[in-house]
Parts: sequence; C-alpha cells; structure tokens
Amino acid sequence: MRTAYGVETVRTAERELMARLPEGALMQRAAAGLAAACADLLGRVYGSRVVLLVGSGDNGGDALYAGARLARRGAGVGAVLLAPERAHAGGLAALRRAGGRAVGAEAAEELIGRADLVVDGIVGIGGRGGLRPEAERLADAAARARAAVVAVDLPSGVEADTGEVRGAAVRADLTVTFGTHKPGLLIDPAREHAGTVRLVGIGLELPAEPELEALQHADVARLLPAPAAESDKYRRGVVGIAAGSARYPGAAVLAVAGALRGGAGAVRYVGPAGQAVIARFPETLVSDRGPKHAGRVQAWVVGPGAGDDAATVAEVLAADVPVLIDADGLRLAEPSAVRARRAPTLMTPHAGEAAALLGVERDEVEGGRLSAVRELAARYGATVLLKGSTTLVADAGGGPVRVNPTGTPWLATAGSGDVLSGLAGSLLAAGLSAVDAGSAAAYLHGLAGRFAADGAPVGAHDVAEEIAAAWRDVVRG
Repeated sequence: MRTAYGVETVRTAERELMARLPEGALMQRAAAGLAAACADLLGRVYGSRVVLLVGSGDNGGDALYAGARLARRGAGVGAVLLAPERAHAGGLAALRRAGGRAVGAEAAEELIGRADLVVDGIVGIGGRGGLRPEAERLADAAARARAAVVAVDLPSGVEADTGEVRGAAVRADLTVTFGTHKPGLLIDPAREHAGTVRLVGIGLELPAEPELEALQHADVARLLPAPAAESDKYRRGVVGIAAGSARYPGAAVLAVAGALRGGAGAVRYVGPAGQAVIARFPETLVSDRGPKHAGRVQAWVVGPGAGDDAATVAEVLAADVPVLIDADGLRLAEPSAVRARRAPTLMTPHAGEAAALLGVERDEVEGGRLSAVRELAARYGATVLLKGSTTLVADAGGGPVRVNPTGTPWLATAGSGDVLSGLAGSLLAAGLSAVDAGSAAAYLHGLAGRFAADGAPVGAHDVAEEIAAAWRDVVRG
C-alpha cells in the first residue's frame, strides 16, 4: 500500500530526524537520491547539460547539492537563481566547487533550450498558489524545450496537501519525492503535473495513520471474497439491483453485469427493465413487485437509470442492509433519510453530481477533489466514492482517504459507472465494509478498463466482461 502524508506531518518528522543527525545530513540524503534519479534518467551523465531552477527554499538547496554531484560526474551544470540573495549558500558553494556555475535570469531561456535535463527546485512543499511571473516564464521555457524535467519533491505551483493547481505550475516528467508521497502527487489535477513519481527514503518516522492510502494488488487481494467449501449462493451474499427505467433500460443491464462479477452468490433485479435483464443475464432473479417484496438481500444498489422514481429510492433507503446510491438515486435521495440510516451507505457521484449535492460549480469539485469528497461524506454521514480521473473514497468517520491508482481515460464512457455500482454493491453484499467495497470495486473496475481498452475506445459492456480477468490478475499477483 502506498501512503501519503500532509505537509505539517512531514515537516514535524523532518525536524525530529534533523535533531538526531549532523547538520546538513538530511539534505545530503535527499540530494543523493535526487542526483541518482537524474543520472538514471539521463543515462549518460558525462557531457550532458543540466539546468537547475533554484528558489530560496530547501528544494533549491536539494537541487544545488544534486547538481554538484552531477557536475563531479562530468555534467555541465548551470543554476538559474530566482532569488540570488536567498539561495542556499552551502549548496551554491558546493556546486561552484564541483565546476557548476550560476547564471542570470536573462540567459536562462537560452540555457534551458540547450539542456538535456531541467531540475525544478523553485518552490517547496509549502507553496501556495501558482508560480510567480518570472518562475512561470522559466517553466514555460522548460515545457517548450526538448529537455526532460525533474521536480524536486513536488512540481512547483501545485499544492501538496490538496492536489489543487491554482495557477501556472511546472509539468514534470519525473518527480523525486522524499520520505513519503504527498497527497498532491496522487490526486488530480496536481498528479497530472508530476509525471512518474520516484520515492526516496530519507529515514522519516511517520504516524501510523496517513492522509491518503492507495491500494495495490496485494491489498485488494486480501479484501476480495472467496467461497469456502460449505458456501452456497445465499451464504456468499445476495445483492439487489433497483435500477433502470423505460427510458434507460441499459443502466439496469450494465449494473447487473457488474454485480454478477462481484463475488455475491446471486443478483435480484427489481424494476421495469426485467425483460432486458433476463434476455442478457438469465441467471438474474427478476421481480416486478418492488424492493420490499423482492426477497432477502444483503445489500442494495439503487439509482442507475432510475429517472424520477423517488418512491423506489426511498423504499431502498428504508432497508436495514448496506445500500449503494448512484446516478439518479443521488438526486432523488432525501439527505435526511441518508443521514438517518444505521446500515452502511455508499454514495458514488461523479464530479457533476457531487457539485449538485454540494451546491457548487463542477469546476470547484474537479479542482479540489479531496476537500469535496470529505465534505460530502461528512454532510451525508455516508461513505463517498467520488468518481473521476482520480477516484477517491472517504468515510464519514474520517480516517485516511483511499485514492484509486488504476484506470484509464477510456473509462469516461456512458454506462461505465453503472458497471462500477453493480460491482461495488456485490462486494457490499459479500460482506465488505463500504470503504473496502468501494475501494476494491474502483480498483478492479479501473484495471478491467485498462484490459478492455488496451489503448482503444471501449464500451461499458466491454469493461464488465474484463472484470473476471482483473480479479484473476489481482488474486494471482
């Protein structure tokens, strides 16, 4: 499992470690890791041309010391000092002793244009807002150049704790981060600026509970249900799907498709699309008598393609079993009814639906995904899975937010969310908590999307058909 910690937690850990180490030792650890990553990216260090973009903070010092190491290996290293009077004195002296040089801002763009590698040490993890004009000009020059761009700890201009980008920011090919991941490296839009992320251990002692968690194959494999010898379809769990309408029968079919592949022993469908569901999936248990009379279920999925059927949504919310609310169900569910539930509730909005629930513009949710998912979870007293380029899962009770590392932009297709809802609902019925069901479903769904797309457009039904392959891939490691 990858974890991420906020700025203040990292700074506290750094202070505690520096108190036990000789002066400057921690920066030398970071610089050594940074220089090694730069050398790996260059392939051949001797004769290469490296430009350091150096701000006034410790990131600038890391860049200068790393530049000195590269210069000693034969690289031509020039440092552009954005605040010469506040540049790290020890790092600058080390660079000059190694044969590197400091250059004025007037020569910077030409130097960047000839570089093989540009190192972004402009702003540290405490930066807020976008780049200032002079730094923005240098970042633009780096973006236009053929050089690879390496960010020190975090791309300058992005916000470490939230993943927000409030102005111009560096776009890196590689980010070398120290001690732990920062939330902004895992959450869009900042994640898009980070490129590949390389974690360099520097000996930090961090709290047991992080800000963010990103599950990996082994973590998901431990969560997935597996039938025992004495299992039958009811012991494995039964998931109810209340979805679809005359206008949107496909939503019901796709939600059932996801549910059938999610580990539960049986799927009950309730709604007006029964004929379409049976035609595609004859193993489904279909009823037209409403959720109360559908038979026993261990979890419900309600809302995909429901249109304006508020009565069915209300009936499902009154059930004393875990409930997943998606799509139209999010609009139709009474907030007070959601908050009053005692059984687990999992809400699965995309950014537009989340914005409507929060009463804000969609751009505000997409630009501040972490704060949005936490606010929704707190407001509704539910677990919230916020879908999107970075899918996040937050629990109403607090704790680490889960960030999903799988997926592909090809998943942005009609019906994909219906498949995810059915899959997550099935995992709820199989006994997973709302956080684990949402996290595992998002992981499998994203992996299935990758398998289905393989670099080409994909339909939601293709994603559903690849869930079994994704499940096997996870379990086999």
